[in-house]
Amino acid sequence: MFGFDSSRRRFILQNLALLGGSSLVFNKSLVLGAETKSTTIPQLPRWRGFNLLEKFNGTNKRFREDDFRNISDLGFNFVRLPMDYRHWVVDNDRRKFNEKTLDEIDEALDFGRKYGVHVCMNFHRAPGYTVAAPPESPLVWNDEDTLDVCAFHWRIFAKRYRGVPGSELSFNLFNEPAGCSEQDYYRVVKRIVDEIRSEDPERLIVCDGIDWGGKPCFSFKDLNVIQATRGYAPMEISHYGANWVNSAGYPNPSWPMTSFNGLLPSEQKREMPEGVRKPIIIEGNFPKDSVLRFKLGTVSQRSEIVVKSDGKEIFHKEFVSGAGEGEWKKSIYSEEYKIYQNLFDLEIQIPIPNGARQISISNKSGDWATITRISIEAPNYEVAMTEAAVDWQAQTRPTIRYEEKDGVASLNSGDSKDREWLVSKQYAPWRAAEKSGVKVMVGEFGAFNKTPHKIALAWMKDLLEVWNEFGWGWALWNFRGPFGVADSERSDVDYEEWRGLKLDKQMLTLLQNN
Repeated sequence: MFGFDSSRRRFILQNLALLGGSSLVFNKSLVLGAETKSTTIPQLPRWRGFNLLEKFNGTNKRFREDDFRNISDLGFNFVRLPMDYRHWVVDNDRRKFNEKTLDEIDEALDFGRKYGVHVCMNFHRAPGYTVAAPPESPLVWNDEDTLDVCAFHWRIFAKRYRGVPGSELSFNLFNEPAGCSEQDYYRVVKRIVDEIRSEDPERLIVCDGIDWGGKPCFSFKDLNVIQATRGYAPMEISHYGANWVNSAGYPNPSWPMTSFNGLLPSEQKREMPEGVRKPIIIEGNFPKDSVLRFKLGTVSQRSEIVVKSDGKEIFHKEFVSGAGEGEWKKSIYSEEYKIYQNLFDLEIQIPIPNGARQISISNKSGDWATITRISIEAPNYEVAMTEAAVDWQAQTRPTIRYEEKDGVASLNSGDSKDREWLVSKQYAPWRAAEKSGVKVMVGEFGAFNKTPHKIALAWMKDLLEVWNEFGWGWALWNFRGPFGVADSERSDVDYEEWRGLKLDKQMLTLLQNN
């Protein structure tokens, strides 16, 4: 194991000499630091692997050597270790470190070296920031004392692993930063990068994109860091049934998805884009005696839902969330916002006046609601239906068209999520970042075990093939567990026993082939 004392340091250097260097060691004549602007990161290997959660958010177990051996034997070369800094501080003193926990982290690096698996150490909970509960306070983005502590932690790690080549070890500074500007994120990262490279000038550093890993930071180019994106879009597939996000109103997953934006903010909610505060519009030549059905999903606090046919009101009702039993299916209290955001999961049925050409669904007042499904039922036609995807980043709301062709009716929103959508919408900014010289990888992706297996595999296949085409590495969340390739406890998988694990062979083969 690696540590601070000189005998361990000699052990590292002697073994590096025996290994004969690495294909991923920086040019020593080009020291990476505050003044260095011309140095570039060498060509990355295509990392393919998994997140290991032994020290993730409140869990403090030793990493398992079997995981490293199995990951290597199955043909993968990378692990990311999302860790919680609270496990290596003593008695909440953030400047006093627990050597036992650090030794266990050293052990993971030993396992990685032994089995040829790159180890990426990530502060999933860093001093001053986490996406997990409970939140950190104060935040590193706007508190200098907290930034001092966070930089101190990374400097200790840099000193501890000084001399370990980039082929074996990288540092991933924060997990999915959000709630800060890119300017503040850059300022914090630059401070930490400078601290790390003052101890270890050649350390390989990974920075997640801003807004939960969704957007690259073009301003980071001069820092000479790898940037990591995510593979969780659309969340209606990746997080279907997940209890740590508000997934209760998600529609049944499908891939590709033909959907509309089911987020329906109040017309009074001025902080939302004007184009999204507009009604959901459905246009077409609706057959005689047609019926509109739509399912009301979540209501945040209160929503006043109004339906009009060619401008004339045909439905008007206020839905108010609260405690206990009610019209809703489940009462949900948001601790973060101190309000009720109840799941109604309520189907509303309204006859469409004959001769109507336009239907609108609006939220006249209140907070926001979600519509999870819209269908038009007409005599002599199959039901025309479209499912919703909740898009908080949308700027406009396309019109939904009711169409008939060869006796078949359909609702077409013009909003299809498929492989092309992944390329043109999700990853186009990252491709642009690559053209500017940024190196890119995918730090996390996967589908929770409540997503139907067939849908999860179809979606993952498109993701993996796109990343393969781009040459991007990736890490599945996780190896063993509900997103994983082993012991995922899916109800619709025939597992294969292997070394005490229940392997999802279909998912494994898909990963191995990409």
